[in-house]
Amino acid sequence: MKKILLNIFFLIPLVLFAQETEKFMLSGEGFGNTVLWDFYCSDGYNSKEWKKIEVPSNWELQGFGEYTYGRWYKNPVIKQPSQETGLYKHRFIIPASWKGKTIKIVFEGVMTDTEVKVNNKLAGAVHQGGFYQFSYDISDKVKLGQENLLEVKVSKHSSDKSVNAAERRADWWLFGGIYRPVYLEAIPRQHISHVAIDARMDGNFTANILLSGNINTDNSINVSLFTLSGEKLGSKAFNLKGKDREQSISMTWDNILPWTSETPNLYYIHFELLDKNKNIIHIRRKRAGFRTVEFRRHDGLYVNNIKVVLKGINRHSFWPDGGRTTNPEISLQDAKLIKEMNINAVRFHYPPDTHFLDMCDSLGLFVIDELAGWQNSYRTEIGKHLLKEMIERDVNHPSIILWSNGNEGGWNKELDSLFRHYDPQQRHVIHPWADFDGLDTHHYPEYQTGIARFTNGGNVFMPTEFMHGMYDQGHGAGLEDFWSKYIAHPLFAGGFLWDFSDNAVRRTDRNGVLDTDNNHAADGILGPYREKEASYYTVREIWSPIKVKPLMITPSFDGTIFVENDYLFSDLKGCILQYNVYKIESPLNTIPEQKLISSDKLTLPDIQPKEVRRIKLNLPELFFDGDVLEIKTLDKAGNEICTRTFPIKTAKVYFSEQAVSGRARNASSRIDGNSTILFNSDIEVRFDNTTGLLKEVLKNGKVIPFNNGPIPVGMMYQFEESKTRTEDDVAVFTAYYTGMIDSIQWRLDKSGALSMSVLMLNKTARSGGFDDADGDAKIDNFGFSFSYPEQDVKAVQWFGRGPYRVWKNRIAGTNFGLWKKEYNNTITGESEDLLVYPEFKGYHANMYWCSFITKSPFTVYSESDNVYLRLFTPEEPKGRANGENTMPDFPEGDISFLYEIPAIRDFKPISQHGPDSQPSSIRIKRGDEGVRMILHFDFK
Repeated sequence: MKKILLNIFFLIPLVLFAQETEKFMLSGEGFGNTVLWDFYCSDGYNSKEWKKIEVPSNWELQGFGEYTYGRWYKNPVIKQPSQETGLYKHRFIIPASWKGKTIKIVFEGVMTDTEVKVNNKLAGAVHQGGFYQFSYDISDKVKLGQENLLEVKVSKHSSDKSVNAAERRADWWLFGGIYRPVYLEAIPRQHISHVAIDARMDGNFTANILLSGNINTDNSINVSLFTLSGEKLGSKAFNLKGKDREQSISMTWDNILPWTSETPNLYYIHFELLDKNKNIIHIRRKRAGFRTVEFRRHDGLYVNNIKVVLKGINRHSFWPDGGRTTNPEISLQDAKLIKEMNINAVRFHYPPDTHFLDMCDSLGLFVIDELAGWQNSYRTEIGKHLLKEMIERDVNHPSIILWSNGNEGGWNKELDSLFRHYDPQQRHVIHPWADFDGLDTHHYPEYQTGIARFTNGGNVFMPTEFMHGMYDQGHGAGLEDFWSKYIAHPLFAGGFLWDFSDNAVRRTDRNGVLDTDNNHAADGILGPYREKEASYYTVREIWSPIKVKPLMITPSFDGTIFVENDYLFSDLKGCILQYNVYKIESPLNTIPEQKLISSDKLTLPDIQPKEVRRIKLNLPELFFDGDVLEIKTLDKAGNEICTRTFPIKTAKVYFSEQAVSGRARNASSRIDGNSTILFNSDIEVRFDNTTGLLKEVLKNGKVIPFNNGPIPVGMMYQFEESKTRTEDDVAVFTAYYTGMIDSIQWRLDKSGALSMSVLMLNKTARSGGFDDADGDAKIDNFGFSFSYPEQDVKAVQWFGRGPYRVWKNRIAGTNFGLWKKEYNNTITGESEDLLVYPEFKGYHANMYWCSFITKSPFTVYSESDNVYLRLFTPEEPKGRANGENTMPDFPEGDISFLYEIPAIRDFKPISQHGPDSQPSSIRIKRGDEGVRMILHFDFK
């Protein structure tokens, strides 16, 4: 990580230049690197006395003031948000060598109203707006070589109503303080104060340059281009056009490597202000990427003449222990996590930290940079000022391809034209959630959104928020349906998930617990410390740029697969398919183990973007001895893109191959009152003759508390009778039913395994027998449940998809293999401390077998394919909205074996999702052979 940071920030061409801007830090660089200042807080915790505070920081995280979430106005108990004022003092000495230079003090971000004094003199007007970088010229207020006093008064609540409306009536935490770095800059009196670049993919280059000081026509500007490693590629000199402080230069660079999200090529550009003798007065360095961005109406968003689809996510600048105070390490970590999810774009609700934008430039992420305004906007006068600050700071980042004017009604339309005034690239401006200026950014669209927008509209469609991820909802759940529909439309330009991580703050006033303000900030695909939830892997698979098409391995499989290139700009030549064959040993006769029995790799050919190519794997001779085929896709640099797995055998074939030896025990049966008992020398299994249910399992006289089943789920049934027989030393108990179930047969065989075979058969002319009031046979759960005490379970180990739980509309991202996890009671997105993932409880897909590690362990095997294992019932979050469940209802019982499970919603109800989120329609017609489920229970 340190090496990457070094490459990003500190690789400077190995040439010494005079008269560069000098920087003198007054604060630390960010979270974990701070400087102590004197501090006085007006109200709340630790108020009314001078103490020390770390700078930069949000003062709440330092134990001062009060915490307020931005939706305070929704809470009838809260009359107004916390409104502390913080007073800061810091003493510093400026080098005497700065004599004759312009000295500026720069604040990268302060919340919210900021009054600055240097040596008891006001530095300038009070700054308002908490997400913007601002500075003051304090050349005439400082004493060189002597101690200076800096005093900063920060009002958490702004005196400007529009600032409060835009920034502090919002769906995020409200903090106070100097939360981004503070430093001094020393610049020659004559200097380049600002440069705005337009660097095109073909090398055409324009720069608008703002000069300060006593500028005349004898001055000139020299522009040089360098690689990041310091190699000089060329330079060109320009004479000034008159004495105008605003100068514009144009030229063309040859042999440029363009910047894209997949090939983020960057350069250093040096702008030198020269005197009449060609001596350097001042140098300003900029890092740039050459690329061309165009929005084409009724067409799409283009980068370098390629129509792009943005696979995006929304992100806050946030860290649990620092609030909005982060650091370059956090930015690098987050950018890498975003790239690992195969996401190529990111959006914010305000200008982020500059080091995060640097990471987007370096690693390759498209960016929508947004003027703050969460459903309310700045008034025009202050909005003009803040918009200028945002664009002047961010204009040269090649990652930024769109500007955003506020969010969800937080637009001041009078500001729209100013974006283009300050941006020579003329990037398009959006109004998130609105259909505006040719680009429809409709938030949280229904699957069938159509009339006058998207399918029936004529504007480019790009929802800047969709698949809302509250708790375990959204993100990956339902994404595949939505995405398949979207990308089939020529006017689709992408979409942005909400959002990156849970914004849980470590509360200094509550003994350090993590707080998401109930459901308000529990929206992340990652936990607060970037713990990976299940949807992380779902998104990674669905948005993988190298796609292995769905595959079912049969005995005739010859290694042929189909690979699609879903990159925007890159071919697949040089990318790798690494494929492994695993043997999964079950606990029937050995210790469970996943053995690698074969491995190979294949270099992909020149598959172009959007092209699908047939690829032939070189299968080993022992391929069909394996149980799982794993295919890893790697990019040209060797980074893993995605892992897909495919079962080689059906559950029935797999089970038949598991050896059972040394356990020949004759089984028999007996009647005991209203019970039938199947038994051998080790096991007794008791059934209720009046209900057909399993009532008790004894092993060597000790109870295994697996009982009260099978309870049918999702079907109508009525028990009729039971029959018992013993044949060939195998004891058989059969329960017969009317309705959906024909019969459930239990067999205790010589191996000691207890098998359950269910036959679901329609014996009438109608399709009845389903647990559905409307008679349309659409159900959310379908299968059988048993009871088992949750407190007895220590862990599970299983062969199937894992390690994360699934929902019907979020199975992608889980893989076949041997998995094990310890018991936990994680409530997704809600915890007062660190979260443990994957969650233990919930649905798990494609169970071949599962061992329950308890005081009395046992294993369940499936001879039927596509069986979901339900492990108990996850707890609902305590902070859920209006006490409404976030998850669909689970069936009764504790452990279930199901052919159908429900989907989970995101921001919209299930009825507004796509087809794979809808309940299945099940119908067994007269004459069908019926549906079977065969399970084996091993209590050895």
